[in-house]
Amino acid sequence: MTPFTDPPPPEGRPLRLAAIGDLHVRESHDAPYRELFAEISQRADVLALCGDLTNFGKTREAEILADELRAATIPVVAVLGNHDHECDQPEVVKQRLTEVGVRMLDGGEAFELGGVGFAGCMGSMGGYGRGMLSSFGERYVKTFVEEQVKETMKLETGLRMLRTPRAVAVLHYSPVPDTLAGEPPEIFPYLGNSRLAETVDLFDNVAAVVHGHAHKGAYFGRTPRGVPVYNCAQMVVMAECGRPYALIEV
Repeated sequence: MTPFTDPPPPEGRPLRLAAIGDLHVRESHDAPYRELFAEISQRADVLALCGDLTNFGKTREAEILADELRAATIPVVAVLGNHDHECDQPEVVKQRLTEVGVRMLDGGEAFELGGVGFAGCMGSMGGYGRGMLSSFGERYVKTFVEEQVKETMKLETGLRMLRTPRAVAVLHYSPVPDTLAGEPPEIFPYLGNSRLAETVDLFDNVAAVVHGHAHKGAYFGRTPRGVPVYNCAQMVVMAECGRPYALIEV
């Protein structure tokens, strides 16, 4: 990535956010996204990567993506997805991306640019509304819910750190079922959980949520408080916008 000084967008213009998820970079890929990142850099002020950046979380996959990201000349923020954990070395993926300047948000970190703050986490499965999994019964169920809550707390910690008038929550799993429409209803509980939306709705300055993961889902939804939620899985955005990344004014 070319060095930058984090300049705000020109006065009077909202910040332009580009968001894309589910890149699924493979070892066999040869420069799959270099031109796309260069294009995005001409159209947006900041890029959010919404998880499943690699296909299996392999070191080589992360290295290929990191090299591709050198074409980006704007700030990049990111969270990991479930695919990035497959080889049980998510820290390696994070390290390779951090080395080229990506701001990883899934540890309670936050980033600010032009009056807009960014916080995020991967999120987790768990279900929605009354059907959301609760900490009851078998020990392994309680353990899963404990981990789910820990993941959500990363998002809350990051959002609490921000003092900007506007904020964006970057996730992989969906906080609402709205953006899952088109996926088989049987798998909705595996695509996100309501705790994420509950956390977003604690903060009046959150202007948008972006996520990935639901390849066959819908592009747009809202949290119970009305915060816009965008499914930025590249397959969904391509069908909706004719390009693989969302462009959102914040």
